[in-house]
Amino acid sequence: MTKLARLLQDESGATAIEYGLIASLIALAIIAGASAVGTQVNAAFNKIATQISANAG
Repeated sequence: MTKLARLLQDESGATAIEYGLIASLIALAIIAGASAVGTQVNAAFNKIATQISANAG
């Protein structure tokens, strides 16, 4: 019975799960931010390429 009580009071597993959730949320934020920045950089390169093509011709 004491082993069961100790198991129910053990919070190390819950802490590991919390850290995992925090890490996954941080990863999602980084991916979303990188995606947004990547889209903006791609648009800037396309604008520059268009201007170069217009001036070269």
